[in-house]
Amino acid sequence: MNMIQRIEHWGDTHHPRWVDVLRVALGLLIFAKGVSFIMDRESVGALIEQTNFQLSIWSAVHYVVFAHLVGGIFIALGFVTRLAALLQLPILIGAVFFVNITNGFSFLNSEFWLSLIVLLWLIYFVIVGSGPFSLDRAMDKPGYRRRI
Repeated sequence: MNMIQRIEHWGDTHHPRWVDVLRVALGLLIFAKGVSFIMDRESVGALIEQTNFQLSIWSAVHYVVFAHLVGGIFIALGFVTRLAALLQLPILIGAVFFVNITNGFSFLNSEFWLSLIVLLWLIYFVIVGSGPFSLDRAMDKPGYRRRI
């Protein structure tokens, strides 16, 4: 058994059911953030400019919006959760370490703390996976043939 399979097995056996509720809430929060980015794309572009991102700001904005919308739905439904959470990590790392940290560590900087908590939960779901109440688990049941 290689390392990834061992991590997946450990995550599948050590996943409390109440964490699925948290996974759904996290997915909906990320999806809502994607919708808010659609409503105000100029501010997202300004945030990305603050990070001195070297590639096209236009492509970065579209990646952030697409990853939040699709990834948020996938995380909420528990569909390819590890991959969806993994695609969110660069966005949240940028939000925590390059955008929100410039305002300091004060308790009044709620965007920083929210971004940090979301980042930590995304790392958790990359390791542990989607859990027992998810589309991933429903597709693994007998009677459904999964193709890879």
